[in-house]
Amino acid sequence: MSAAAAYGGCCLPSAPDCGAQSTAAQLPQPDRLRSLLEHDFVTLGGGLFRMGSDAVDCIPGNGEGPARDVWLSPFGLAAATVTNAQFGAFVRATHHVTDAERVGSSFVFWLQLPEPLRQQAQPVSRRIPWWIEVLDACWQRPEGLGSHIAERPDHPVVHVSWHDAQAYCRWAACRLPSEAEWEFAARGGMAGTRYSWGDASPFAPSPRCNIWRGGFPDAPAPDWPVGTVVALAFDPNPFGLHNMLGNVWEWCEDWFDPAYHGITSSADPLQQKTSGQRSLRGGSFLCHDSYCNRYRVSARTGNTALTTASNIGFRVARS
Repeated sequence: MSAAAAYGGCCLPSAPDCGAQSTAAQLPQPDRLRSLLEHDFVTLGGGLFRMGSDAVDCIPGNGEGPARDVWLSPFGLAAATVTNAQFGAFVRATHHVTDAERVGSSFVFWLQLPEPLRQQAQPVSRRIPWWIEVLDACWQRPEGLGSHIAERPDHPVVHVSWHDAQAYCRWAACRLPSEAEWEFAARGGMAGTRYSWGDASPFAPSPRCNIWRGGFPDAPAPDWPVGTVVALAFDPNPFGLHNMLGNVWEWCEDWFDPAYHGITSSADPLQQKTSGQRSLRGGSFLCHDSYCNRYRVSARTGNTALTTASNIGFRVARS
């Protein structure tokens, strides 16, 4: 990955490519491993729903609207994002080398790094100085050499590109959700709400998702560890889906296009025209109203299919 990587349009950098050979992480003991490796799919009946938003807090240029009626066929969606344990099983079975391992580096949020590394690191760019390109950072070494996922088997896998997610889906006989399926699921059957639980604050009466707490980007709340939480954290939405908002950005099947709502079908929409970026949904632990409020159900962004970072993961679907 080049240190000249471009700004990705949100709290994410963007890379033309993302290294080193991987040795799959050790997995938990068999009894716990079985529960960690299973995908708990929620069957969703599809049908008509209102997609998108015309609210004043929509991100200009991202194409969150105009809101419109969309019809979806029935589908299934995993209750949680793919975890380190699940991705580790895939790597062990296939010997897959991720894009981050192949190139030898990935993007890490600066406060996730130990202080000595933080002082030596060079930011990706002046526009997003909180992103550091870290050598050897990858799915099993999330903060580079010296870090490991051994104690995070049930956290979302990160540092995975869109291509890595596709490779996992081929192995697991599933697929990535379309943007429309993702939003239908995130809404949990509630029409016009801002979040996957309704319109209440993400912090009232207690935290409902893993987004930034404190002052972004250098003053996190003292009781909030900067980074991911377990994939099944927090109460699920009315459909039984966990962390549809916050924690990690989730790759979708579509090509990203700000004109999405004007150019895709109203029945099972899927943007298949090449645009140079793939769609991401849900926001991440770095989202904060002062900088990026894309932890809303209608919010969307895109990034190159080879981009990897410490806040990008994925969730799987099936027809």
